[in-house]
Amino acid sequence: MPDTVGPAPMKPTRDPRVTLDDLLEVVLNKGAVLHLDLIIAVADIPLIGVNIRAAIAGMETMLEYGMLRQWDADTRAWAERSASAKAELAPGETLVARMFGGHYDEGALYDAWRPGTLFLTDRRVLVQRREPREVLWEAELTDIRSTHLRTETSVGGEERTRVCVELADGRSAVLSAAEPETFHEKVRQQAPHVRSRAPQGVASAGGGPAQEGYLWYHEPRRGEYLWRGGQGKLESGVFTWKSPLDARPAVSLAAREVLDVRMTSGSSPGVHTRAFVLRTPDGEVVLAAEDAQVWAGHLRTGAAADAGAGTRCDDDHEGDERWHSPLTRRA
Repeated sequence: MPDTVGPAPMKPTRDPRVTLDDLLEVVLNKGAVLHLDLIIAVADIPLIGVNIRAAIAGMETMLEYGMLRQWDADTRAWAERSASAKAELAPGETLVARMFGGHYDEGALYDAWRPGTLFLTDRRVLVQRREPREVLWEAELTDIRSTHLRTETSVGGEERTRVCVELADGRSAVLSAAEPETFHEKVRQQAPHVRSRAPQGVASAGGGPAQEGYLWYHEPRRGEYLWRGGQGKLESGVFTWKSPLDARPAVSLAAREVLDVRMTSGSSPGVHTRAFVLRTPDGEVVLAAEDAQVWAGHLRTGAAADAGAGTRCDDDHEGDERWHSPLTRRA
């Protein structure tokens, strides 16, 4: 008799509460594998056989699992070759720099990079593509308040440096560039009023994560909340939390998004754990850990450093159990 029992076969279920959005989220984030054997018969005589083995998932998930990487590389190469060589300049406007780049679009149906050509003139910064011809993003130099470089890991696992632009009206944009350091320096030369903040991140002396370890996340699930265990990491100015069952982090926050870090006496998932709350512009993220004070200290340090010490970080708020809806974002 075998020592282990194999997994039970999957059975179809019916849940009237499941919506099309739920289905799309599962397919895009985690993916689905289809194994289908179909036989078409007429008068009990089999005529046509269909055998299907297919994987369906969002491109980020496909790349994470090593699928379609060659197609992605070929597509990026084609986008670079087909990038526009000319910008639509206004009368009297002078072109300063041009290189392959892109804009991270967060206003569409889903967040995605849109490749094109990055232009710098003596008046503005713009990202433009040729087919179809469209200006993906632009800003006047006089409207730019500050810029900085940020290093992050792409979905394919490569380390890439991004150019982050903050405007005077509070809006921000993340741009990619073939030569980000060169482009960043040229923007500063054309607009001396633009402040250049230090690269984001609170790194350890050895260059690794500033803090990493096991964390509990108070996650919203269909109007209710439950504690889920997973791995937390604070690295290069970005905090992430990911469950071992998830394809990508369920929480991803830049240090500048953390407005407040506070301890709380609210319920926690274990006897030796304690909860703490991260307040962000989009809501509150509730976490718990055995070394909660250490985590809170690192997050406070990272937020204060990125915000120029302008973040309010109270030591303790005993009795504060009014938790708002936690923030759940894709990485």
